[in-house]
Amino acid sequence: MDWYSTAFELIDMRSFSNLWFWITLAYAWSAASHYVIGVPFDVLARAAKYGGQVEEDLKDLVRINANRFIYIADNAGSWLTAFAFFALTGLMMMGFVYGVEFCQALFLIFAPMSLVFALSVRCARIVDHTSLEDIRVRLKRQRLAIQIIGMVSILITSMWGMFHNLSTGVL
Repeated sequence: MDWYSTAFELIDMRSFSNLWFWITLAYAWSAASHYVIGVPFDVLARAAKYGGQVEEDLKDLVRINANRFIYIADNAGSWLTAFAFFALTGLMMMGFVYGVEFCQALFLIFAPMSLVFALSVRCARIVDHTSLEDIRVRLKRQRLAIQIIGMVSILITSMWGMFHNLSTGVL
């Protein structure tokens, strides 16, 4: 047996029947909904509950992360968008036209995440850094939008994975 077949037996490229794929999918959406524009959601909850220094920390975190998102979007946004479309198109073509299951799985994770990134840049541009109430409202709306996108994405991914597993007879 050569090293190539040994490596692929160890890695198991059948994504939809692999437990690690589903763990990765769950973690990706959990992290995306917890870190709204890079700000942990528990900081928002603690700022609403305790106030004082935690509110100032929240304002600082939002200012820093929003400025970071805006800087990246302004300086490399065109290149990132072009590369993202290129990569997603490549994954979609290899996955759904040529039938590579690993590319299907990656596309089903990264396509909705690109929408989350675009919404995060939009949220970073419109958040007001001085008003704590505006920060709370914007971040809660952003988190709700991310959670809705995540639920739809997980539903579509799980339905496609079940269809794929039943039609190919992997199990």
